[in-house]
Amino acid sequence: MKIIVTGSQGFLGRHVADHLGRADHEIVGIDKSPPSGAAGWAQVSADLAQFASALELIRDADAVVHLAAIPRPIGHTAGDVFHTNVATTFNVVEAARLARIPRLVYVSSISVLGYPFGQPFVPPKALPVDENSPIHAQDAYGLSKWLGEEIIEAAVRQGGLSAVSLRMPWVQSPETFAAQVGPRRNSTEAVRDLWSYIDARDAAHGIGLALGWRGDGHLRVYLAAADTYLEEETAAALARALPSVPLLRALPGFSGLIDTAKARQELGFTAQHSWRDYSTKEKLDPEQKN
Repeated sequence: MKIIVTGSQGFLGRHVADHLGRADHEIVGIDKSPPSGAAGWAQVSADLAQFASALELIRDADAVVHLAAIPRPIGHTAGDVFHTNVATTFNVVEAARLARIPRLVYVSSISVLGYPFGQPFVPPKALPVDENSPIHAQDAYGLSKWLGEEIIEAAVRQGGLSAVSLRMPWVQSPETFAAQVGPRRNSTEAVRDLWSYIDARDAAHGIGLALGWRGDGHLRVYLAAADTYLEEETAAALARALPSVPLLRALPGFSGLIDTAKARQELGFTAQHSWRDYSTKEKLDPEQKN
């Protein structure tokens, strides 16, 4: 297939484009940032907040993977985050609909539940969270991701397009984990992440599976690692930080707080990577490294 990957210069975008390219798809990466370095796929610099650009670049594709967004509401005004993310998503989805592209994969976020940026922090109604957990987007980023899913829902209703929205937590890799997660996981703020993450390789694999989904309509599922990023077992962490939240099932060992059963059922997705398998050097906090 010829697959458009928006946001291809971002951390996850590069992993996705590389993964799909290795599967012998023709990849066209689109990003506002100019291409950096050699890649095994075509790269185009464009602002997808401009509808004409979106339509011109997307119209000949067989599928679209939409990642382009301001990835967090830090260092940006709420208005910029909301406008950029919602306008870009609308343009990409509308271009795909008008071009009658049959499959769109949207990278959404657990921020539709209000985590981790929502203020105030509202504990989950029950754990683990799943597709039945209530939407509780609060901040501009979480709201933009939820509205992105609703834009896709509206487009699918009009026919000719099927879509998969993948709600993901913090995306990590062996190279980033220590520097990003290490300083946070022992802080009181860590519970805002639901101590959740996903390895970028699993995220890219999940996107590849979503492109091959055999269903119709709009599928919304969670992707996450099977464990938490904590060194403390899950039951003990919950007793300390979220003692009043009821459990829908037992969470033994280091079980994650995001239920990916629907992704396994619909897509065949099972996370293959854990930070516990990263090398000793990669697990260390940055100040411990030589």
